[in-house]
Amino acid sequence: MSTSTMNDFPTLETERLHLREIIPEDAATLFRIHSDADVMRYFGTNPMADLTQAEALIEKWRNTPHPARRWGVARKSDQTLIGTCGFFRWNVDWSCAMLGYELDQQYWRQGFMREALAATLHWGFMEMGLNRIEAQVHPENQASLQVLATHGFVQEGLLRQAGYWAGKYQDLLQHSLLREEYSSPTL
Repeated sequence: MSTSTMNDFPTLETERLHLREIIPEDAATLFRIHSDADVMRYFGTNPMADLTQAEALIEKWRNTPHPARRWGVARKSDQTLIGTCGFFRWNVDWSCAMLGYELDQQYWRQGFMREALAATLHWGFMEMGLNRIEAQVHPENQASLQVLATHGFVQEGLLRQAGYWAGKYQDLLQHSLLREEYSSPTL
């Protein structure tokens, strides 16, 4: 894994992926991913209806306080943006943050998000100094539950009707990974 200096946007690399800053030129690709109802089914928001929503989301992510970031997940082979991952709800005083991610449907079940999250979790614990990383997942999102389990996340409980999208209240499963439980992978 390689990273830039703390003053620059951190870039992370894995065997197949380049995690990089999301830029305004990514809006069309991000819109395609976020307008896909299957991808957004468990994401926590409704599918995007127009490109301006993707542009606004990119602007929001680019203005997140450093070093809590949202990375664009790109394939090294051709730099194709295939999804995003990163941290939000960063509480500096408590040394914790929430993990979020999504992946273009055509890249599901190929290990890309598992690989991207390995680098992201490493950054969170080693560079951000996090003690706790949280994730909230819809109970039916088996792929996400599996990738979290692969990284050692522990299910803590059910948050009843904690989210609202797709016209109804949604339950979420609360997960966390503590620094003392984290086992840094070979990246």
